[in-house]
Amino acid sequence: MADHPTARTPERPTPRTQDRAGDSVALRTPRRTPVVVQACDPISHEGAVSQLRARPEIEIREESGVDTVALLVEDALDEAALARLRRIVRSEGGRAVLVVGTIRENELLDVIECGVGAIVWRREATAHRLVAAVQAAARGDGDLPADLLGRLISQVGTLHRGAASRAGTPSLGLAPREVDVLRLVAEGLDTGEIASKLSYSERTVKNVMHGLTTRLHLRNRAHAVAYALREGYI
Repeated sequence: MADHPTARTPERPTPRTQDRAGDSVALRTPRRTPVVVQACDPISHEGAVSQLRARPEIEIREESGVDTVALLVEDALDEAALARLRRIVRSEGGRAVLVVGTIRENELLDVIECGVGAIVWRREATAHRLVAAVQAAARGDGDLPADLLGRLISQVGTLHRGAASRAGTPSLGLAPREVDVLRLVAEGLDTGEIASKLSYSERTVKNVMHGLTTRLHLRNRAHAVAYALREGYI
């Protein structure tokens, strides 16, 4: 019996048009922005993926990297969510968009200082709104809801006024090893990883964090990192 040639899938022709001289030229395909979606629950994850997958300017990926935009969907922020943001932006060198239900006043600067410039309210997270935020993040631009922008400006103004009123007063300051620990916290490392990098015991790292948060009246690690950033230590 004669062999039949293996069926081949026909190649999709490259879109073409004609220039003014009548010659056929290929159309340029718009560059797609790679996006990886991370969410606090499977329903939120699938909802965000389904909205973005239908858009031709977006390419959904499974893993984040330096060329991807990470879209994080959260109900509210906690230390774990802030750690994920820091890891994506600082350790992995990626861009991030935060889709969130609520942000407390004391969390807004923490998010911005993590390197997140694009925030979308969950109640406003249409496909069009998500794509606009993703593209802004990919360009390195900011994209904040108007009400959050107003709150941010107000907070920055309060910080500047507070700094001016404290001019000439001695700073409580940070010790060199406190700066070393906070720099690694800001990169998203956990206690064991910090201890390994600095050749400390985990107990020493915990004692350093406890000492500086107690002395400076800081609430948690994120607050300590925010303090170090504001004061120019890291």
